[in-house]
Amino acid sequence: MNNFFLREIFYYENHYLDFFEGLPPDVKKKFNWTLQLIETTERVPEKYFKHMTNSTGIYEVRVEVGSNIFRVFSFFDKGNLIVLVNGFQKKTQKTPKKELELAEKLKKQYFDEQKGIK
Repeated sequence: MNNFFLREIFYYENHYLDFFEGLPPDVKKKFNWTLQLIETTERVPEKYFKHMTNSTGIYEVRVEVGSNIFRVFSFFDKGNLIVLVNGFQKKTQKTPKKELELAEKLKKQYFDEQKGIK
């Protein structure tokens, strides 16, 4: 990986950072590696960054460590700014509906704040 940044990562409020703080060191290391990959790679493999179907432009950052699976929802702003919102440990095949709904709510809140709407 090079250090030329194609995208910028932004942490909206403390949703991602609070999630990240509670993770074991090996998972934190993998998240940091994955976020750097997303920032510096032209075409990020779906294994690490995937669009969520049935969403309004929500993407998931995907991390697996051993048999543990973690996801962080995100979205784009201004083309190359990736805004990270809520994260969770995935325990079933299906993505928890309440987590996706929370991501949609946080995305709307973020863009409302950008427009000056409270």
